[in-house]
Amino acid sequence: MTIEVSAFRWVPPFAQGYVRDLRVRWALEEAALPYEATLIDGTVQKSAAYREWQPFGQVPAYKDGDVEMFESGAIVLHLATRSEALAPRDAAGHARVTTWVIAALNSIEPFAHNQIHLEADAGAAWKEQVGTSLDRRLAALSAWLDGKEYLEGRFTAGDLIMTTVLRELVDCGTLARYPILDAYRQRCEARPAFGRAMEAQMRPFRENAPA
Repeated sequence: MTIEVSAFRWVPPFAQGYVRDLRVRWALEEAALPYEATLIDGTVQKSAAYREWQPFGQVPAYKDGDVEMFESGAIVLHLATRSEALAPRDAAGHARVTTWVIAALNSIEPFAHNQIHLEADAGAAWKEQVGTSLDRRLAALSAWLDGKEYLEGRFTAGDLIMTTVLRELVDCGTLARYPILDAYRQRCEARPAFGRAMEAQMRPFRENAPA
Protein backbone atom coordinates (compact mmCIF):
# COMPACT_ATOMS: atom_id res chain seq x y z
CA MET A 1 0.00 0.00 0.00
CA THR A 2 1.23 3.48 -0.84
CA ILE A 3 2.09 5.62 2.15
CA GLU A 4 -0.59 8.24 2.84
CA VAL A 5 0.01 11.45 4.74
CA SER A 6 -2.73 13.95 5.55
CA ALA A 7 -2.11 17.62 4.84
CA PHE A 8 -4.16 20.78 4.54
CA ARG A 9 -5.49 21.82 1.16
CA TRP A 10 -4.85 25.46 2.08
CA VAL A 11 -3.80 27.51 5.10
CA PRO A 12 -3.30 31.28 5.56
CA PRO A 13 0.04 32.65 4.33
CA PHE A 14 1.54 33.01 7.83
CA ALA A 15 1.28 29.22 8.31
CA GLN A 16 2.45 28.15 4.87
CA GLY A 17 5.75 26.32 5.04
CA TYR A 18 5.32 25.59 8.74
CA VAL A 19 2.49 23.04 8.90
CA ARG A 20 3.71 19.88 10.59
CA ASP A 21 3.23 17.59 7.59
CA LEU A 22 6.46 19.22 6.34
CA ARG A 23 8.38 17.10 8.85
CA VAL A 24 6.93 13.87 7.53
CA ARG A 25 7.30 14.89 3.88
CA TRP A 26 10.96 15.76 4.54
CA ALA A 27 11.61 12.42 6.25
CA LEU A 28 9.97 10.55 3.37
CA GLU A 29 12.08 12.47 0.86
CA GLU A 30 15.29 11.74 2.78
CA ALA A 31 14.34 8.06 2.91
CA ALA A 32 13.28 7.99 -0.78
CA LEU A 33 9.93 6.50 0.20
CA PRO A 34 7.08 7.36 -2.20
CA TYR A 35 3.88 8.71 -0.69
CA GLU A 36 0.60 10.39 -1.49
CA ALA A 37 -0.78 13.42 0.33
CA THR A 38 -4.43 13.22 1.36
CA LEU A 39 -5.53 16.85 1.35
CA ILE A 40 -8.17 17.90 3.86
CA ASP A 41 -10.16 21.05 4.55
CA GLY A 42 -12.08 22.27 7.58
CA THR A 43 -15.08 20.06 6.86
CA VAL A 44 -13.02 16.89 6.60
CA GLN A 45 -11.00 17.96 9.63
CA LYS A 46 -14.13 17.92 11.78
CA SER A 47 -15.59 14.71 10.36
CA ALA A 48 -15.96 11.53 12.37
CA ALA A 49 -14.12 9.58 9.70
CA TYR A 50 -11.03 11.79 9.91
CA ARG A 51 -11.15 11.80 13.73
CA GLU A 52 -10.84 8.03 13.54
CA TRP A 53 -7.49 8.60 11.86
CA GLN A 54 -6.40 11.69 13.80
CA PRO A 55 -8.37 12.09 17.05
CA PHE A 56 -7.56 15.80 17.37
CA GLY A 57 -8.37 16.68 13.78
CA GLN A 58 -4.83 17.90 13.11
CA VAL A 59 -2.27 17.07 10.44
CA PRO A 60 -0.35 15.03 9.71
CA ALA A 61 -1.81 11.58 10.06
CA TYR A 62 -0.07 8.61 8.48
CA LYS A 63 -0.86 5.13 7.19
CA ASP A 64 1.14 2.62 5.19
CA GLY A 65 -0.93 -0.56 5.19
CA ASP A 66 0.69 -1.95 8.32
CA VAL A 67 0.82 1.12 10.54
CA GLU A 68 -1.67 3.90 11.13
CA MET A 69 -0.59 6.74 13.40
CA PHE A 70 -0.46 10.48 14.03
CA GLU A 71 1.83 13.15 15.57
CA SER A 72 4.71 14.29 13.38
CA GLY A 73 7.49 13.33 15.79
CA ALA A 74 6.12 9.83 16.24
CA ILE A 75 5.73 9.40 12.49
CA VAL A 76 9.29 10.54 11.81
CA LEU A 77 10.60 8.13 14.43
CA HIS A 78 8.61 5.33 12.79
CA LEU A 79 10.13 6.20 9.41
CA ALA A 80 13.57 6.18 11.04
CA THR A 81 13.06 2.46 11.72
CA ARG A 82 12.50 1.95 8.00
CA SER A 83 15.44 3.87 6.59
CA GLU A 84 19.09 4.20 7.54
CA ALA A 85 18.99 7.64 5.92
CA LEU A 86 17.16 8.80 9.06
CA ALA A 87 18.87 6.77 11.81
CA PRO A 88 21.64 4.22 12.24
CA ARG A 89 20.61 0.58 12.40
CA ASP A 90 22.46 -0.17 15.62
CA ALA A 91 20.51 0.17 18.86
CA ALA A 92 22.84 2.74 20.41
CA GLY A 93 22.79 5.00 17.36
CA HIS A 94 19.04 4.75 17.00
CA ALA A 95 18.61 5.58 20.68
CA ARG A 96 20.66 8.76 20.25
CA VAL A 97 18.49 9.83 17.31
CA THR A 98 15.35 9.18 19.34
CA THR A 99 16.82 11.26 22.17
CA TRP A 100 17.42 14.25 19.88
CA VAL A 101 13.93 14.05 18.38
CA ILE A 102 12.41 14.13 21.86
CA ALA A 103 14.81 16.90 22.94
CA ALA A 104 13.72 19.08 20.03
CA LEU A 105 10.04 18.52 20.80
CA ASN A 106 10.30 18.67 24.59
CA SER A 107 13.31 20.79 25.56
CA ILE A 108 13.24 23.42 22.79
CA GLU A 109 9.88 23.64 21.02
CA PRO A 110 7.59 24.48 23.98
CA PHE A 111 9.84 27.35 25.06
CA ALA A 112 10.13 28.60 21.49
CA HIS A 113 6.35 28.61 21.16
CA ASN A 114 5.97 30.44 24.45
CA GLN A 115 8.17 33.23 23.19
CA ILE A 116 6.56 33.41 19.76
CA HIS A 117 2.90 33.15 20.74
CA LEU A 118 2.65 34.51 24.28
CA GLU A 119 5.08 37.40 24.24
CA ALA A 120 2.61 39.90 22.77
CA ASP A 121 0.16 39.44 25.64
CA ALA A 122 2.60 38.85 28.47
CA GLY A 123 3.84 41.22 31.11
CA ALA A 124 7.48 42.23 31.41
CA ALA A 125 8.27 39.66 34.10
CA TRP A 126 6.80 36.81 32.07
CA LYS A 127 8.61 37.94 28.93
CA GLU A 128 11.90 37.91 30.79
CA GLN A 129 11.22 34.47 32.25
CA VAL A 130 10.25 33.00 28.88
CA GLY A 131 13.23 34.56 27.14
CA THR A 132 15.66 33.37 29.79
CA SER A 133 14.34 29.81 29.67
CA LEU A 134 14.63 29.66 25.90
CA ASP A 135 18.04 31.33 25.83
CA ARG A 136 19.47 28.79 28.29
CA ARG A 137 18.37 25.96 26.03
CA LEU A 138 19.55 27.59 22.82
CA ALA A 139 22.92 28.37 24.40
CA ALA A 140 23.30 24.74 25.46
CA LEU A 141 22.35 23.51 21.99
CA SER A 142 24.77 25.97 20.40
CA ALA A 143 27.56 24.72 22.64
CA TRP A 144 26.80 21.14 21.60
CA LEU A 145 26.84 21.99 17.89
CA ASP A 146 29.96 24.15 18.03
CA GLY A 147 32.41 22.55 15.61
CA LYS A 148 29.88 19.96 14.40
CA GLU A 149 27.91 19.77 11.16
CA TYR A 150 25.08 17.77 12.70
CA LEU A 151 23.93 16.65 16.12
CA GLU A 152 25.40 13.15 15.87
CA GLY A 153 28.10 13.27 13.21
CA ARG A 154 25.79 12.93 10.21
CA PHE A 155 22.28 14.02 9.29
CA THR A 156 19.51 12.08 11.04
CA ALA A 157 15.88 12.42 12.01
CA GLY A 158 17.09 14.32 15.08
CA ASP A 159 18.46 17.09 12.85
CA LEU A 160 15.28 17.08 10.79
CA ILE A 161 13.02 17.71 13.78
CA MET A 162 15.44 20.15 15.44
CA THR A 163 15.64 22.21 12.26
CA THR A 164 11.86 22.48 11.96
CA VAL A 165 11.78 23.80 15.52
CA LEU A 166 14.62 26.28 15.08
CA ARG A 167 13.33 27.73 11.82
CA GLU A 168 10.29 29.08 13.65
CA LEU A 169 12.65 31.39 15.56
CA VAL A 170 13.98 33.10 12.44
CA ASP A 171 11.30 35.74 11.84
CA CYS A 172 11.28 36.95 15.45
CA GLY A 173 15.04 37.49 15.30
CA THR A 174 15.90 35.09 18.12
CA LEU A 175 17.93 32.65 16.04
CA ALA A 176 20.11 35.45 14.65
CA ARG A 177 21.59 35.80 18.15
CA TYR A 178 22.94 32.25 17.81
CA PRO A 179 25.03 32.14 14.63
CA ILE A 180 26.06 28.51 15.15
CA LEU A 181 22.42 27.46 15.31
CA ASP A 182 21.41 29.64 12.39
CA ALA A 183 24.21 28.21 10.23
CA TYR A 184 23.15 24.70 11.27
CA ARG A 185 19.55 25.48 10.35
CA GLN A 186 20.56 26.82 6.95
CA ARG A 187 22.79 23.80 6.33
CA CYS A 188 19.91 21.42 6.99
CA GLU A 189 17.44 23.46 4.93
CA ALA A 190 19.89 23.38 2.00
CA ARG A 191 19.43 19.62 1.69
CA PRO A 192 17.62 18.70 -1.57
CA ALA A 193 15.09 16.59 0.32
CA PHE A 194 14.00 19.62 2.33
CA GLY A 195 13.47 21.61 -0.87
CA ARG A 196 11.35 18.85 -2.36
CA ALA A 197 9.29 18.55 0.83
CA MET A 198 8.71 22.30 0.99
CA GLU A 199 7.60 22.46 -2.63
CA ALA A 200 5.24 19.51 -2.08
CA GLN A 201 3.60 21.34 0.81
CA MET A 202 3.40 24.70 -0.93
CA ARG A 203 2.03 23.46 -4.27
CA PRO A 204 -1.52 22.73 -3.02
CA PHE A 205 -1.57 26.08 -1.22
CA ARG A 206 -0.89 27.84 -4.51
CA GLU A 207 -3.39 25.72 -6.40
CA ASN A 208 -6.18 26.15 -3.85
CA ALA A 209 -5.63 29.77 -2.86
CA PRO A 210 -8.90 31.73 -2.46
CA ALA A 211 -9.79 33.79 -5.52
